[in-house]
Amino acid sequence: MASLATLSSAKATLIRDLLRHRKARDAAQTFVIEGMKPIRELLRTQARSVEAIVVTSHCLDKSEPGLRRALEQGPAPIYICRQQVFDKISDVQTPAGILAVVRQPRWNQEEIFRQPSVFGLYGESLQDPANVGAIIRTAAAFGLDGVWLSADSADVFNPKVVRATAGTLLTLPIFSVTSGGRFGAHSVVAFARNDCALLVADPSSKRSRDIRQITRIPVRTILAFGNESRGLSEATDKQAALRFHIPVSRAVDSLNVAASAAIAMFYFSRLPRQGASP
Repeated sequence: MASLATLSSAKATLIRDLLRHRKARDAAQTFVIEGMKPIRELLRTQARSVEAIVVTSHCLDKSEPGLRRALEQGPAPIYICRQQVFDKISDVQTPAGILAVVRQPRWNQEEIFRQPSVFGLYGESLQDPANVGAIIRTAAAFGLDGVWLSADSADVFNPKVVRATAGTLLTLPIFSVTSGGRFGAHSVVAFARNDCALLVADPSSKRSRDIRQITRIPVRTILAFGNESRGLSEATDKQAALRFHIPVSRAVDSLNVAASAAIAMFYFSRLPRQGASP
C-alpha cells in the first residue's frame, strides 16, 4: 500500500478548513471529496489528481478488495484516523469514513473559444450549491464545452456542490467570471469578444420565445441563467441574442433554475447549429 501514516492534528485541521472555508481551498488550490463510490471512481480515472486519502480503520477493514487494491496502487499517501476524528472533520451527517484531498483542475478558456463550435452555459449569481452542482452535472451529461459562473455564485468546490456534481468537476471545464460592479457589466464581454451568441432564459419578457419555437441555434452558443430569485442582471440581459422561456402549467409559478437549465441543455443540445442568429 502507498505510504501509510496516522493523520496528525495539523492535517486534520487543514482538511476541516478545506471543507468549511473557500479561502482555504483557494489558497491550497485543493478541495475534498467524500464517500466510497466517488473516491473509487476518482482512483480509477483521476488518481494523479489525488494529493492524500484519509480513511478510518473500520472503513478500511470493511472495504471491498477493489478499493483496497486501488489504494495500494495509487500514488497518494494514505492517512489513518479514528472514527471520532473523522466525524469532526467530515462535512456529511453520516460519514462513510473515507475522503480524498484533490487538486483543483485548471482549464484553458482560450482553447475552448478557439474551437469552431461552442456550446456552453453561463450562470449569474447562482448561490444555491445544490443548483450549481446539478447544473454542472447536467452540463457534463449533455456534452457542453464548458460552464461559466459569475464570481458571486456558489464556489464550485464547496462540499455541497462537489457532492451534487458526482465527480464531473474533474472532467468539465468550469470558469469563474469576474463581474464588473453591481450589475455584472463585464460578465459577458468574453462571450461577445469570441463571437458567442447569448441565449437568455427569461420567462417574464414579452420578447421571450417559447423554447419549442426555436429550431436551430448559432454554432457558438452560450445559454444564460440568472439568480434563483432575481434572474439575470440588466447588463447581461442587454447582451441577449435571443430570449427564451419554458412553458409550464398555470398551476406552477416557475421552475427551479437547475430544472430549467437541464431542460434547456437537453433541448438545445439536439438542435442543428448554424452560423446565423436564430
